[in-house]
Amino acid sequence: MTSVMQMLKISVVVLCVLAFAKAYSQGTDLFRAEYTYFPQSKSDNSFRRFRTFANVPLKVDDGTYIVPFLEYRNVEYIVKDDFTLTDFGSDRYESYEVGLGYTFPMKNNWRFGARIGILAASNFDEGKARSDDYFLTGSVYFIKSKKNREDGGKPWRLIVGVQYATTAGRPFPLPYLNYYREMNDSWSFTLGAPKMNLKYRFNEKNNMQLYARLDGFYANIQNDEPTSRGIAEDVSMTVAMIGPGYEYNFTKHISAYIYAGYTFINDIRLGDNNGDDVVTLNDTNTFYSRIGLKFKI
Repeated sequence: MTSVMQMLKISVVVLCVLAFAKAYSQGTDLFRAEYTYFPQSKSDNSFRRFRTFANVPLKVDDGTYIVPFLEYRNVEYIVKDDFTLTDFGSDRYESYEVGLGYTFPMKNNWRFGARIGILAASNFDEGKARSDDYFLTGSVYFIKSKKNREDGGKPWRLIVGVQYATTAGRPFPLPYLNYYREMNDSWSFTLGAPKMNLKYRFNEKNNMQLYARLDGFYANIQNDEPTSRGIAEDVSMTVAMIGPGYEYNFTKHISAYIYAGYTFINDIRLGDNNGDDVVTLNDTNTFYSRIGLKFKI
């Protein structure tokens, strides 16, 4: 029953993000480094994460590329509240993902893209990865772009697909929808999931946005953790938030950004291998912040 409720909760998150409006597709980012921090309301717990990734497009034919992908995440989730746990001391988690993408043009301005990868996410108490630490990731996308129009119409882009990843806080297939449109030289919006925004461009250097997005974290716990309610075998987080963001463009391809916001879903829990929750560590909505640097095409 708990696993069914969890699936329903994830579905609600996706529907909320779809309904809340306005987003930004990250598919053109070649490199990113960012730091996320949000304290937990009515709690001494806190969450910090450093994340960096790189896409390396390698041309193999006219418009056709293979794209090696590397990502590293370092998560510090500090648990100070008393949950009647017995020695829950695992507060540092890491994840390493290696993937390979492939994209080629299709007819009528459509493009196909796909990626498959292997993710290792754990507290790595034993100093190395075990079989329980590995997860497969994958995604398939279809993209149609009219961003460089010569007929005077408004630029737009549509991306539809599905991705199997830990974005929702567990390895889970999620739809990916991203519709971008420019309304004029200053205003643009993106509708979709798991990210949306409404953006205002002051000039070539500065823009602001109102965003809504889904964020998640998942890792195996090596050697498990006994609690008063059962054995915890993984730790996961599902968060959805809304708020303002600011981006500064140093050049056409290099940008710095900062986001603040408040969560409207904040679910951090310990679980077992059946997908059932063992202990909810925090479910109180709270402040959220993220700062980073990216290189894009």
